[in-house]
Amino acid sequence: MHEKYFLQAAETAKRATCHRAHCGSVIVSADGMVVGRGFNAPPLGDESQRTCDNEYHSDKKPKSDKTCCVHAEWNAILNALRDYPDKVAGATLYFMRIDDNGQFTQAGDPYCTVCSRLALQSGIKTFGLWNSGPQMYDTGLYNLKSYEYFA
Repeated sequence: MHEKYFLQAAETAKRATCHRAHCGSVIVSADGMVVGRGFNAPPLGDESQRTCDNEYHSDKKPKSDKTCCVHAEWNAILNALRDYPDKVAGATLYFMRIDDNGQFTQAGDPYCTVCSRLALQSGIKTFGLWNSGPQMYDTGLYNLKSYEYFA
């Protein structure tokens, strides 16, 4: 069942315009309806806001930001809250990272505390990553694991 939604997240990731990573997310309500989609891109697609190509020293780059653009998860959550506000509580967020050929790649460990807190605050119940298969987390646990990344 989860693979179907990871495939949709991968399709959404093909629309990503970030120069560092191609990521996509879909949010699925408790009743199985896709209520949000997002991919990483500059805010509102505004090229003047692109920071992907900036050079950062490790002590100067924002710690919560690996991709520089608005994250796929943020865009999916904002989309879902705008279009289906009553369907977000109890939903599942599926996150997918793809390579330049559109193939599934490892999402890695939970690391973005902004994504985890936004998902938790919006009422999303489960956060899914693809790492050689689905890894599903309770969003509260995902949030705690995101903070462990920096420990």
